Formats: sequence, C-alpha cells, structure tokens
Amino acid sequence: MSTNINLLGKGLKYLGILIFLFIASPISLTIGFKALKKFEDTPKEYLSYIIIVVAAILIIFTIYFAFKTFQVLLKAIFNN
Repeated sequence: MSTNINLLGKGLKYLGILIFLFIASPISLTIGFKALKKFEDTPKEYLSYIIIVVAAILIIFTIYFAFKTFQVLLKAIFNN
C-alpha cells in the first residue's frame, strides 16, 4: 500500500484552495449582511442582495469542494 505522490500533491493544492474558501465564504456573507444593514432604503440595497446571493453560492461550492478534496486525498493515501 503505497501513496500516490502525484495525486497527493493535487490533493494538497486542493486543500490550500479549500482553506482559502473556508475563510472567504463566511467573510463575504458577513459583508453582504452588513451592507444590507447600512444601505437600507437606498438604490445600493440591490448590491447587498447580490453580494449575499454570491456568498451563498460560494458557501455551497465550498461544501462540494470539501467533499471532492477529501475524496482525492483518500484516493491518494489509500490507493483504491
């Protein structure tokens, strides 16, 4: 049972991207809600909703990408 080094490298790159997404997605959601609170009853309110929708999509993608990343790491370590 040997480790696939190329696949492990790919998995570690994915893990680095995943850590960035774990940080960026909640921060963008927080920025969207703070913008919504600040821009009440102004034309910029639509921008707040756009930020919130993009952040929600980013969070969903982060969850999917986490499963994909750990799947690649498990394949690299256990050599299915």
